[in-house]
Amino acid sequence: MIFKDDNLVVLALAPMADMTDWPFCQICRKVSGGDFVIFREMVSSEAIVRTNEKTLKMCEFDQNEHPIIQQIFGAYPEVVVKAAELIVKNYKPDGIDINMGCPVPKIAGKADCGAALLKDPERAVSIIKALKKANLGVTVSVKTRLGWTDNDDILKFAPMMEETGVDFISIHGRTKQEGYTGIADWEKIAQVKKLVSIPVFANGDIKNNADIKRCLEITGADGIMIGRGALGNPWIFAGIDREDVPPEELKKIVIEHAKLHIQHYGEKSITTFRKHLAYYFKGITGIKDLRSELVRVKSIEELENIIQKIPG
Repeated sequence: MIFKDDNLVVLALAPMADMTDWPFCQICRKVSGGDFVIFREMVSSEAIVRTNEKTLKMCEFDQNEHPIIQQIFGAYPEVVVKAAELIVKNYKPDGIDINMGCPVPKIAGKADCGAALLKDPERAVSIIKALKKANLGVTVSVKTRLGWTDNDDILKFAPMMEETGVDFISIHGRTKQEGYTGIADWEKIAQVKKLVSIPVFANGDIKNNADIKRCLEITGADGIMIGRGALGNPWIFAGIDREDVPPEELKKIVIEHAKLHIQHYGEKSITTFRKHLAYYFKGITGIKDLRSELVRVKSIEELENIIQKIPG
């Protein structure tokens, strides 16, 4: 957490599908300490109520991950509430966050949830009202975008969310149509901050400490949520920019992260860890050949051997 004009500003790891899992959250806590909030990757409310084993495993976390918020996606209030109740009872997170911003077709299109709720604000309102009525005993929040195609949609949507009694709202400064292209509109988030009295978290295009400072200056936000900017740089929550991490520290943490990944997912899962390697070694010059080896790595031993060849 950091200070803005003597007020406390919350730093948070954004929920990212297939990224903010147990191994990555453990690494973030290890290198950046406990002074930030973890939002775990989204889980399906439908899968939770069906007690899908894989989905339930995604909700497990260690005590050192607190404060931690579990994100859920869903289209039906009664299902979302039941899923939230099961998660709170069995895993005891500090909060439940509802995904109202995911732009991928299988969520926002086929499933009528995620960013699709921006086009159906009445459904969005009913979901949050049902959660608040359930008295879960934890915070209830929403993560959303500026709109479906129009970034002014949020100026109507955010006040509607406030009226439900939601505890806070996180806003990615892009529309669903923009996906992850273009530049995040922090000015629009600033308009929302002036419009509502609940805390507002700003999200989008925050890659380093300079971005954190500039985003706070522009938005006046109560919290900064960092997503892709934390990939390959779990140190960002400790105020350390990626380029300031000593090479030996970087290599040590990559191996630790890989071992945790294998511990969690099994011996053959090193192949799914490759996505993290691309971020850890992004921008490092003089390792073109080694980078091509990293994206084909098939064992922890092979990974250790490749990393030993990286200068520094």
